[in-house]
Amino acid sequence: MNYNEVLDKAKSQIGSKCRVCRECNGVVCRGEIPGVGGKGSGSGFIRSYEKLNEIKLNMDTIYESKEVDTSIELFGKSFAYPVFAAPIGGLQQHYREDSNDYEYSHAIVSGCKNAGTAGFTGDGVKDEFYEQPLKAISEAGGWGIPTLKPWKNDEILRKIKMAEAAGALAAAMDIDAAGLALLAALGKPVSPKPVEEIREIVAGTRLPFIIKGIMTAAGAAKAVEAGAYGIVVSNHGGRVLDHTPAPVEVLPEIYKAVGGKIKIFIDGGIRTGIDIVRVLALGADAVLIGRPYAIAAYGGGAEGVELYTRKIGAELKDAMIMTGCSTLKDIDERVIYKP
Repeated sequence: MNYNEVLDKAKSQIGSKCRVCRECNGVVCRGEIPGVGGKGSGSGFIRSYEKLNEIKLNMDTIYESKEVDTSIELFGKSFAYPVFAAPIGGLQQHYREDSNDYEYSHAIVSGCKNAGTAGFTGDGVKDEFYEQPLKAISEAGGWGIPTLKPWKNDEILRKIKMAEAAGALAAAMDIDAAGLALLAALGKPVSPKPVEEIREIVAGTRLPFIIKGIMTAAGAAKAVEAGAYGIVVSNHGGRVLDHTPAPVEVLPEIYKAVGGKIKIFIDGGIRTGIDIVRVLALGADAVLIGRPYAIAAYGGGAEGVELYTRKIGAELKDAMIMTGCSTLKDIDERVIYKP
């Protein structure tokens, strides 16, 4: 199986809600929710992709050659690349009505593990939308990160205990899901969280806790105050608030505010190894990728996920060679072209 075969199969497996576009940029699917598009005008999704592509890299190949090391240490573990599959839930609503959360999560978790990285898994209105992905993580020896919605704290703490029992690497909460009106419409409302409630969650688990959906330096500082292990700079794929800035636009300010105090992940329009270099140069420690991983899972199962991960890892290595970087720590603002 090669990546083009994965894409071809995904087109028939996913159906009309995702066209498996050559460029996954949010243009064709704008406003399609349920579906995979961005909310309203689709601006949040589209801008995330476009602003990344505006960043150009400086090429430098006059240096003493060294073996390129793309690995990173997080959660007390070593990963082959700073690349993680983002959590995706609501598969029945947004991809296929007959989607199976366990099968999808098994493909994500197993494929990422085989490639030396890890997958975040999702949550939803029904308990099974969290429990089935967690089963896949447990079967992989805990090699995954379950991601909860911002439910009431008693439910969050109960579900985190399940993650601990499964041996999960960490636990996360996509706090920006507070804007998912669809959940409330289905009878399971979510809400924003004050620092005190997040601190209670952090204190209630032995797992590293990650807050996904941070888009301001002030929000990042609150995450540090609450004791979180990491944040994900993310606008939820442009799916919760129209006309947001791109995550990469706010990343430098967030890094300036909390860099070195907390791990910084980022998602939003990241598609290539060059994109990874772009965001690491601006302060991110690692990236999450969503929609392309769903395409890989539907198009090739665990094998497709592994293939996609290795593909983007190889692109990262090539970009590092061409910008004079032997390790991830070498990637900084020097590689960004500033006219």
